[in-house]
Amino acid sequence: MTDIKNNETKFQNDITISTLRGAMEHRATWFYLLLDEARKRGLEWDDFARCAINACGHFHGNSKIKDKCPQYKDMTKFIDAFISEETTKAFEAEVTELSPDSMAMEFHYCPLVSAWEKLGCTKEEIEQLCDIAMDGDRGIAEEMGFDIEISKKIADGDGYCRLKFTK
Repeated sequence: MTDIKNNETKFQNDITISTLRGAMEHRATWFYLLLDEARKRGLEWDDFARCAINACGHFHGNSKIKDKCPQYKDMTKFIDAFISEETTKAFEAEVTELSPDSMAMEFHYCPLVSAWEKLGCTKEEIEQLCDIAMDGDRGIAEEMGFDIEISKKIADGDGYCRLKFTK
């Protein structure tokens, strides 16, 4: 089993980015605590959480992207609706590929994983929580009519997450 590599290397002294990371950690904390409580009541995370997070992705794809970016089918327009400059900084993300037909990003820090580590989640729990959280990205891709490939994950020990959207 590989250790998780998730360390902030940029923007630690930027109050806006630190605040945003804190909000993301807060979201990840209640996400885990909600799922943990459901598990204590006999529910398996995959039985309900994936559907809910995927639905959230569809909601954001429709309300955040389609409604605000009529040219979303062009990946060079989609990217700005998909992720803000502040969120890009919070995740220490970089665009590694961008054309009208595809967009790939690498995320070198994850505030959600950081929160789950602070909560004492096991590596297996973090891997599952991460994959469930990425169902939001999968839902966005579905709503847009795009394919998504998630080929690397911080939670899996890869050192960064890699998402690629294609038409």
